[in-house]
Amino acid sequence: MSNSKSLRIIFMGTPDFAVQSLSRLLEEGYNVVGVVTMPDKAIGRHHDVLQSSPVKKFAQEKGITVLQPEKLRDETFLSELRALKPDLQIVVAFRMLPEVVWALPPLGTFNLHAALLPQYRGAAPINWAIINGDTETGITTFFLDEQIDTGRIILQERTPIAIDDCAEDVHDKLMVQGAELVVKTVRLIESGQAKAIDQSQFMTDEPLRPAPKIFKDTCQIKWEEHTMKSAYDFIRGLSPYPAAWTPVIANGKETEMKVFKASPVPSKGGGGCPPSPVPSEEEKNGGDKPSTLMEQVGDKLLVALPGGFLSLDEVQLAGKKRMPIADLLRGTRISL
Repeated sequence: MSNSKSLRIIFMGTPDFAVQSLSRLLEEGYNVVGVVTMPDKAIGRHHDVLQSSPVKKFAQEKGITVLQPEKLRDETFLSELRALKPDLQIVVAFRMLPEVVWALPPLGTFNLHAALLPQYRGAAPINWAIINGDTETGITTFFLDEQIDTGRIILQERTPIAIDDCAEDVHDKLMVQGAELVVKTVRLIESGQAKAIDQSQFMTDEPLRPAPKIFKDTCQIKWEEHTMKSAYDFIRGLSPYPAAWTPVIANGKETEMKVFKASPVPSKGGGGCPPSPVPSEEEKNGGDKPSTLMEQVGDKLLVALPGGFLSLDEVQLAGKKRMPIADLLRGTRISL
């Protein structure tokens, strides 16, 4: 346990990912004098129910002052922030801060980022690392500056991405690992031993890959652009939320189908092979553009792609429940 009760910390965050870090700070005896989180979200059919963020709920349970500014430059909010007299601010999954906020405490403001900066700057680093087929990711703490995710790095730790990890799996691993890194970072800062390093020192010959916010259009599986491996990575990189989706024909009607789980089926090897894809006219004429075919084989739904077949294992038709593909195929005929 830390004996540093005098260090006044303000914590900024919104989702469950941030709650773990806040909880660990309190367990270590740190003096969190305030929490800043997003305003309550209107939910329900008529948007007449307000839902608090996970961070707000946790902070209130612990009796911590909660601030929920609509605008971070609002003078009322800034006055409330200054009145808390923070020595240090910690940001975990919140939003971009203006300089008037991040420059306020004498010890600065640091952020926990779910990637190995300078790679994957942006809002969705976990998703994009998996989508891109990476086998390793990590977490970084860094001091905030004027640009998004460009500040001086304090600490980094690596973690593997297993071949069957989805975004939720990696999220949960980094949530726990990140909370420990937040505590280690605070210890360094309070002892005066934090040696922040410019991100230019971490640059390699590898091009930087961004991690922009993900929208519905981002999640559409464009089969013609994928190999079996890249489609598999795309699906697990968006699972379970917001989830990859594809247009399909279900019992003769056009609809959309989310895909939560899939498994690769190599096109060569022993055992019963799935059906071969029907060649396109271009292929028949000597072209090399692969065709795409979705076909039901028993209780499986297979998509033929370069490199093999992808079995769509857990899905959800628009307006229906999420279910194993075998359950869906008992009464529904699916095709692209």
